[in-house]
Amino acid sequence: MRNIRNIHERLNLALSKTLKDAKQTPAPPKLAASVDYAVFPGGARVRPTLCLSVAEACGEDDYAIAESSAVALELIHCASLVHDDLPCFDDSELRRGKPTVHRAFGETVAVLAGDSLIILAFENLAKGCEKKPERLIQLIKILSKSSGVPFGICSGQGWESENEINLSAYHQLKTGSLFVAATCMGAVSAGEDPEPWVELGARIGEAFQVADDLKDVTSSEKNVGKPTGQDAKNSRPSAVNEYGVDGAINRLQDILSGAIASIPACPGEARLCDIVRKQAKQLMPSFAADRVL
Repeated sequence: MRNIRNIHERLNLALSKTLKDAKQTPAPPKLAASVDYAVFPGGARVRPTLCLSVAEACGEDDYAIAESSAVALELIHCASLVHDDLPCFDDSELRRGKPTVHRAFGETVAVLAGDSLIILAFENLAKGCEKKPERLIQLIKILSKSSGVPFGICSGQGWESENEINLSAYHQLKTGSLFVAATCMGAVSAGEDPEPWVELGARIGEAFQVADDLKDVTSSEKNVGKPTGQDAKNSRPSAVNEYGVDGAINRLQDILSGAIASIPACPGEARLCDIVRKQAKQLMPSFAADRVL
């Protein structure tokens, strides 16, 4: 089973090829550039890494399906970030240490870039399943369910417009849904039943959101590559607001312990446990990682 660095290299090569094809003539130059700008350089690539790691742990039998699934997840995620950063939502100036897409290319191009990435995700997924089309239907169902309403990231974003917010539902939908898609699509890519992998994805997604809430309060803009203090500024729900810093760290520890315990029996189970721990450590503020891991 590959280590995280090798998985990232595999992902970036697949993403580069997908975007190269998307930028062919007659794509408008600004839109083509904005799509590439939204995806590279990437963040931690947590969701697609998890997808490929689960596929490998299950004994993947078709690299093209697993790669197309991972790429599709990352493109949907990047599209959601482009849209989240728009003035009508968070009005963010920075993402991954550089100006957000709408700051670099304007709002009109940014909206089109996000839309284009969503469509490209499903096109790429279809191309990857040409040899085993029977898996495509299930993969599309998982990805679309986790992206839209009522169970996807669109619903999660929608909670921010409500007067009273269900924190659990907000975290589950805005963040957890794509992590569930990652574990389930990894399993389906390898020809396995996705259902046993739902809990792992849900727990990792919740852990990721709690860690992100902690970074928003305790880390600097320089360290995280985007503005901090945004939860308070935008009156967004937050695990830190709900539990306090110490309580959020305790919650994070409980979630991660449950995540490791929930990994189904599979050929690469031990290696997958190790990858989950390493990914979690990379995402947390250092002081929290020392306490939790």
